[in-house]
Amino acid sequence: MPKPRTTRPFDVVLYGASGFVGRQTVAHFAQHAGGLRWAVAGRTAARLQAVRQACGAAQAGVVVADATDTAALDRMAAQARVVLSTAGPFARHGSELVAACVRHGTHYADITGETPWVREMIERHHTTAARQGTRIVPGCGFDSVPSDLGAWGVAQALWHHHGERCASVKACFSLRGGLNGGTFASLVNMLETGRSRELADPFLLNPPGTAPADPLPHADPVAPRHDADFQAWLGPFFMGPINTRVVRRTVALSGESPFAPGFRYQEYLRFGRGLGAALAAAGVGLGTLAGQGALAIKPMRRLAAALAPAPGEGPSERAMDGGSFCCELIGVGERGTLQRGCIAGQGDPGNRATTTFACEAALALALDHGGLPGGRAFGGVLTPATAFGAVLAARLRRAGMRVEPRSER
Repeated sequence: MPKPRTTRPFDVVLYGASGFVGRQTVAHFAQHAGGLRWAVAGRTAARLQAVRQACGAAQAGVVVADATDTAALDRMAAQARVVLSTAGPFARHGSELVAACVRHGTHYADITGETPWVREMIERHHTTAARQGTRIVPGCGFDSVPSDLGAWGVAQALWHHHGERCASVKACFSLRGGLNGGTFASLVNMLETGRSRELADPFLLNPPGTAPADPLPHADPVAPRHDADFQAWLGPFFMGPINTRVVRRTVALSGESPFAPGFRYQEYLRFGRGLGAALAAAGVGLGTLAGQGALAIKPMRRLAAALAPAPGEGPSERAMDGGSFCCELIGVGERGTLQRGCIAGQGDPGNRATTTFACEAALALALDHGGLPGGRAFGGVLTPATAFGAVLAARLRRAGMRVEPRSER
């Protein structure tokens, strides 16, 4: 029998703490963890000690566990109530860790955008985690909190303020930021293993029997369009094939929900107004397709890897502080009522914002567990919205982000 969570020595363990985003999670916890008992974890004690010292986190414990060492991962999971992992590529470094957390009833969150790997975790662990009330929550970074929590919030507002179920939501993103080596390594790993082809399924993460007979209306957009509601030219968003699958899983898991039958969700990248914006949207769309085609060729992947940041590297502190993101959403109710929403914040989305999203998700699991959706007995391989709902929205507001509309349900 797993040790009861309340008697474990650590409330939260930050796994992958010496990586680029991992170091930022340590700094966040050093400032915001309060009286929590927490630890940094990874495969090298010396690097973990250095990160702890650099972040002023002398109070943090140190746990050494290689991602391939099942016994070490079991020991770590047995010591923690919650594990937050930033150690990607997750298909390479995450599977044994998730299995250990499920074996020991340890709640888990991560920042992956590797939806084919998430599909595998659902198949392996959802039933057991649901039965024992363990929350396994992938995608708690910029992949895919703004999309998932935003669409959920708009649907909640339509239902509670207007009495309408939500028939559709569209989102458009504006962002300024850079790429870290871990994110690029995850993309390359999906291409190398051939799993990127699974992204073509719009309902990749849905439970069996919940995908519509005709998936064509849910296909990812490939062309630019002018949107009257957003008053802007929009183009395909490179993260759309990740985020939309997460939102659709949220809808499928919500049961008696504020989402109407046949609910549709899509997202786009904002380019602004005028001819220049239209040309930019078309150019980026063509460039994205060309880039995907190029990365499918092994020599081109090697060239891109040589030019991209290495794992553990990323933008400068100044560049990350100067970044920003805004996810604007428009929902339409069954009777045609429009409901707008927004999740926005300062700081590089793939690094600063991801750190805030992931750390606040872990803190919600550690500090707010009794108030999370479904109660203490609820579990499974979940999405950010189904795992955290309004609790995470409130935490993000207190952390300085704009999260609208407000919903305390």
